[in-house]
Amino acid sequence: MADNKFLPKLSQNLLEILNDEEFYDITIEVGSDPYIKVFRAHIVILNYRSPYLRRILSTNKKKNDGILTNIKLPNISPEFFHVLLRYIYGGKLSLEEYDISDIIKILVIASELNLQELIPYIESFLIKNRTNWLEQNFELIYQTSFENDSFLELQKYCTDLISKEPDKRFNSPNFSTIPERLLITLIQNDNLKMKEIQVWEYVIKWGLAQNPGLPSDPTNFSKDDFNTLKNTLQQCIPFIRFHNLNSIEFSKKVLPYKKILSKELYKELLNHFLENDIKESLPRISMSKQKSTLDITKVTNSDKESQEVEKNLEEAFKRYKKAAEDGNEVAVYNLAGCYKYGKGVEKDELCRNLEFLRGIITSLLRYMQDIFRPRIFKRSTY
Repeated sequence: MADNKFLPKLSQNLLEILNDEEFYDITIEVGSDPYIKVFRAHIVILNYRSPYLRRILSTNKKKNDGILTNIKLPNISPEFFHVLLRYIYGGKLSLEEYDISDIIKILVIASELNLQELIPYIESFLIKNRTNWLEQNFELIYQTSFENDSFLELQKYCTDLISKEPDKRFNSPNFSTIPERLLITLIQNDNLKMKEIQVWEYVIKWGLAQNPGLPSDPTNFSKDDFNTLKNTLQQCIPFIRFHNLNSIEFSKKVLPYKKILSKELYKELLNHFLENDIKESLPRISMSKQKSTLDITKVTNSDKESQEVEKNLEEAFKRYKKAAEDGNEVAVYNLAGCYKYGKGVEKDELCRNLEFLRGIITSLLRYMQDIFRPRIFKRSTY
């Protein structure tokens, strides 16, 4: 059985070698102006302890001309390079004495120096001992962990936290500054405990924040404004479960932004909400299950339930008709759907076409009114 009681002495001796001012054979310039520090070291130790430094040394072969080998690391902090240089020599690193932000910097530099055995050690320390700080600075940790393929434990921690408490991410004061990758991770989560319309509103909020020059009201958007927002959100929109919305949510919250949707998606959604009188929002479920669940609900009514549904449809038809006569745009489209599918009334293709045409005209008139709405200026008095 191996006895490791002599390792502390070995570690101490190696650190003494690092501090030796006589037998070093390489100098390392770390940092950039105005803060540059020169470290003395030993090629043989660096070569075997850091693959990153080994690659640099392989392109700086030592010459027998009495001149010391010199390498430069301008993108690394001298303060934290010193910490890791002592680890390279002595094999020890105590993290308790450092602030958490400094530990993150040490982790990043350790990855750059390719000190692979050190990375999971630092990650584990952060997750076990600094949980509160990680949660409070989640955006920073998420961005740092996914910018580097080596930070697997932190990536898993972030993914698990999103699954457990997704709402916290949306309600964070820094929500508008989160990277697109994090936003997509959030909105594709099947366990997100919020209504789909809220998800849509947060996505719109994020998109507008990325383009501060855009108006806050979509009725004031130009064609270029819609294209700008569309390009910003093109990776996010596929993860919105629009079929979870009810008809009013779709009309009031989505239709004003219809120009950022693809023509195919807009047409499909319009048909869906015209054909179905959806009064209740649906809970968020897996997108792969969404269609099959919707199909099942159409065919699982008992006879008694069917009779009750028929009565409700007749009442809904009457209400749609009255609301349509009062100029309600959504009601007009729903009325067209009733005529098309015989919901609450006998099928009548002619009436369906007339109502659908009325809906288009109503939408067009409202759009024209928004464009040519007279601006009222307060008269100046002198």
